[in-house]
Amino acid sequence: TLIKELSLQLGVNDIVSSPTFSIVNEYVSISNGKIHHFDFYRLKNEQEAYDMGYEEYFYGDHYCFVEWPEKAADEFPESAFLLRIERLPDGKRMAALWQRESA
Repeated sequence: TLIKELSLQLGVNDIVSSPTFSIVNEYVSISNGKIHHFDFYRLKNEQEAYDMGYEEYFYGDHYCFVEWPEKAADEFPESAFLLRIERLPDGKRMAALWQRESA
């Protein structure tokens, strides 16, 4: 839902859905160019991120939104922003946003 709304706000007119089986979907925005939407849930290890050529996406000029980023956490550029949303015991949600730090 979050990535659908972000894509809508960036001008994507396509239907945005989770790329669970394809790992990555590409959308085009007239005003913002390409947008890549990843779902890393099915990755078994970080090598699979290398195998899919993640560098072309993450180090390009396009927006990249990633579900399950912890599956390849060491592969994100230092300029990446991370958003974590957790459900609290009372049912409310808490969000934290931070920029990735260099290792």
